[in-house]
Amino acid sequence: MTVFLSSLLQYTDKEEVVLWMNTVGPYHNRQETYKYFSLPFCAGSKKTISHYHETLGEALQGVELEFSGLDIKFKDEVMQTTYCEIDLDKAKKDAFVYAIKNHYWYQMYIDDLPIWGIVGEADENGDDHYLWTYKKLEIGFNGNRIVDVNLTSEGKVKLVPNTKIPMSYSVKWKKSDVKFEDRFDKYLDPSFFQHRIHWFSIFNSFMMVIFLVGLVSMILMRTLRKDYARYSKEEEMDDMDRDLGDEYGWKQVHGDVFRPSSHPLIFSSLIGSGCQIFSVSLIVIIVAMVEDLYTERGSMLSTAIFVYAATSPVNGYFGGSLYAKQGGRRWIKQMFIGAFMIPAMVCGTAFFINFIAIYYHASRAIPFGTMVAVCCICFFVILPLNLVGTILGRNLSGQPNFPCRVNAVPRPIPEKKWFMEPAVIVCLGGILPFGSIFIEMYFIFTSFWAYKIYYVYGFMMLVLVILCIVTVCVTIVCTYFLLNAEDYRWQWTSFLSAASTAVYVYMYSFYYYFFKTKMYGLFQTSFYFGYMAVFSTALGIMCGAVGYMGTSAFVRKIYTNVKID
Repeated sequence: MTVFLSSLLQYTDKEEVVLWMNTVGPYHNRQETYKYFSLPFCAGSKKTISHYHETLGEALQGVELEFSGLDIKFKDEVMQTTYCEIDLDKAKKDAFVYAIKNHYWYQMYIDDLPIWGIVGEADENGDDHYLWTYKKLEIGFNGNRIVDVNLTSEGKVKLVPNTKIPMSYSVKWKKSDVKFEDRFDKYLDPSFFQHRIHWFSIFNSFMMVIFLVGLVSMILMRTLRKDYARYSKEEEMDDMDRDLGDEYGWKQVHGDVFRPSSHPLIFSSLIGSGCQIFSVSLIVIIVAMVEDLYTERGSMLSTAIFVYAATSPVNGYFGGSLYAKQGGRRWIKQMFIGAFMIPAMVCGTAFFINFIAIYYHASRAIPFGTMVAVCCICFFVILPLNLVGTILGRNLSGQPNFPCRVNAVPRPIPEKKWFMEPAVIVCLGGILPFGSIFIEMYFIFTSFWAYKIYYVYGFMMLVLVILCIVTVCVTIVCTYFLLNAEDYRWQWTSFLSAASTAVYVYMYSFYYYFFKTKMYGLFQTSFYFGYMAVFSTALGIMCGAVGYMGTSAFVRKIYTNVKID
């Protein structure tokens, strides 16, 4: 018998209510989970019901629902009843002792509501170990719907080999005033997410934005006005005076500033991917603000995958048009690289971690069918949509309509002070954008790596907007100084100075791992640093693309407004 779960379930009196056992694992390693019955627990006698993964996100997140075998009926109270016995031999005892020493706890579901319980505990000396054997369930109902579930673990039994341990449960039903729509509110933690520090960090970042925008506007307006005045004065000189004049500044590189970047194929693929990541972030945050995605298992991941596939034309459009403007000829190769850059990075990391998960027999091991589904999405959805975007981009905005002609011979780049070198600008460029988001990073990390449900997507939207503004301001200033030093290699510099934010985020993830968590073991450590590397790289590509797009508009503007012979 197979059932599909639905959180919209309405019950009649005495109708069966299914208690699903999900996973068990160490408390400090949230992602290291195993099937509930991988520990030698026993199941109730009721007929087994199998469960299929409803969504791709559920399968990727290692949800492994198995029927508990407990007989629970809607509004039907059950006094303490033994549902099975564990025949405890030495191997089973050792398995339970290991679980108790590592603070294992398990997760169950009733009507899609999660419930957590601890496996057992040790005495103060750590010599004797005890198993909780009695599950005391209290279920709240409002009308014909379940709105609340609580579990109390009782019946502490010492683990002694060659004994029988009876496992029991009871069910108590109580009327509740909680509305069905609000039943997940008790899992949220407003005191954590709406703490004064969170509000203060947003305000602080907002003030930084106002200061930065003001500073950039003031510097650029005043400096550019002086530059324009100087250049127009030079226009009025005769040729002899101009030759004797001390020419310097960004105008001198007008014949090289729109020269194609080095490695244009990789560069345009990165810009296309960054634009796509930005559009995915924006759409997913808006969807999460409108819909409570945390109420459905794996729905956030499923939404992100769907939106990523659907926004593939964005990648093709921006990557393809930029590659065409830079005179690229191998556009099909560029399209393939742009389409598969991010999926290859994510799938490569997942594949590596999957090997470790299989070795550990963890529930996080991705099933073969799910891998095939992801590959099909890449080849039959992402690639064709990317092709459509690339063709549109090449035809609609692929003409190199630059305000200045590009000289046939590249101008030599003069010597400049060490702090004007592109490498130094790149290293320093990510500090301010990171400073504007690092408090929010703490909240996002805590919701993913610890047991918090992130729900303040309004904050996340604000932080995304602030990050984009700060990134554009910083890259514009960096590019202005670079061009003023008569160095026209601004494309990669603007991209990498914004993308260096990712390096600071990844460095912060090391601090978070060692000082804010108690994670341990090969599986959890590789999972943490593997996916943090993916997250940081994606963030870096997005920031780089945003920085480049803003800077590109700025460079085009200043060279349009100056008269060039």
